Amino acid sequence: MELQQAIEKRHTVRRFTAQEISPEILRELVRRAGMAPSINNTQSWKFIVVTNKPLIAELSACVHKRIHQLFSDTGKENLLKTVDHFSTVFEQAPAVIFVATQPYKAIADDLHSVTISHEALNEMRRHPDLQSVGAAVQNLLLSAVDLNLGSCWLSGLMVARIELEKLLHIEKPWELVTAVAIGQPAGEAKAKERKPVEEILELIA
Repeated sequence: MELQQAIEKRHTVRRFTAQEISPEILRELVRRAGMAPSINNTQSWKFIVVTNKPLIAELSACVHKRIHQLFSDTGKENLLKTVDHFSTVFEQAPAVIFVATQPYKAIADDLHSVTISHEALNEMRRHPDLQSVGAAVQNLLLSAVDLNLGSCWLSGLMVARIELEKLLHIEKPWELVTAVAIGQPAGEAKAKERKPVEEILELIA
């Protein structure tokens, strides 16, 4: 599939069939994700692929529980149901790829400045470590399209990060940052309208 076609065809899929994904395909998805650029070529990422249905159900239950702990006293039941749904759509996916990262050492850290910490420098640079993970996830999403799969990039589930890390046996210095649900789409989802390029482009010549 041509790159332009994959980019234009990609959209979020939140309903999956029960069809399993082969280990070879999952391995290829992770291989391509690992080809993404990263800060100082640190490649500080790890991909934990879960296909075990009881474990996926347990992970989802943790997210359900945490969301209700955080928001059940707001009195906004409809909003709570929406947040809960979008945070746990991975529970029906045949595979979920969790992405972890670990702290990286910036070249500028070796300047040993007494006026700025590593954390402050990372903030000033707008978290290049997390930007690196985003690049890897985009590779994964586009590769899913290329391999005729659907995907959903997940962030809501991170409210239960501590609980998820325990179930996935993720230990320091690694830290869970995001996840992607993968599977065969159930039905055909409509791609959402995109802003015209004239609205999002500012050219300074």
